Amino acid sequence: MPGGRLSQHERQEIALGLADGLAYAEIARRLDRPTSTVTREVMRNGGPTSYRADQAHRATERRAHRRKQPASRGQEAPALPHGRDPEAVREYEDLFTTVMIQSGLPKMMSRVMASLLTTDSGSLTAAELVQRLQVSPATVSKSIAFLESQTLVRRERDERRRERYVIDDDLWYQSMLASSKALIQQVEVSRQGVAVLGPGTPAATRLENIARFLDYVAESLTRAAEQAREVLYTKPKPDPDTNAETGADAKAETETEAGSDHE
Repeated sequence: MPGGRLSQHERQEIALGLADGLAYAEIARRLDRPTSTVTREVMRNGGPTSYRADQAHRATERRAHRRKQPASRGQEAPALPHGRDPEAVREYEDLFTTVMIQSGLPKMMSRVMASLLTTDSGSLTAAELVQRLQVSPATVSKSIAFLESQTLVRRERDERRRERYVIDDDLWYQSMLASSKALIQQVEVSRQGVAVLGPGTPAATRLENIARFLDYVAESLTRAAEQAREVLYTKPKPDPDTNAETGADAKAETETEAGSDHE
């Protein structure tokens, strides 16, 4: 199976495959490449509807050129923990950023999210984000404010009284609840429109159908978030049967020892 970077011809084949509606796996099979290679290539270069072979090739060459530029003296990037490959991590952050952009999140906010998610601590200071993303403090501040408004990031103070921006499992739960509340507001507005336009009229019927659909989705989203949080993030309780057996064994051992001492 061939390795290395994709050639311009391969990128053109990917673009043709996307135009024909082929799945990533089928395109990868025709190129004799891993499916993950094709998926990553498409997602980091505009997605299946906006992928352009020439643009993707030029963008890859620019990224490769930046990586080959020697770092300034005293500014060498520190080694990543756990033996991680820096280039693989950068590529993954680019991929995650692209996916978040396609979901509707602005580019800089997506980059901040990717940075936070790929740190083991799940938190960074403003200064660390500025250095990591090579942007201004104002840009970081604006991005954090937006993410905080979407309940995707929270602020907290560390032992040095520095403000840190944190992302963890509970924030995803809170974000799902916020999405559900937004849907409920749309349900209420739609039903107000039913009263204004007159029940039974075509426009009112349309709004009522929208309200019923969104109401069902909001309820399902909240229920799923609650269930997922309970199942995935709750520590298992000790087995009472095991505890009872352990306690009985301990009691038996104590009685045996007491009998031996009495003899």
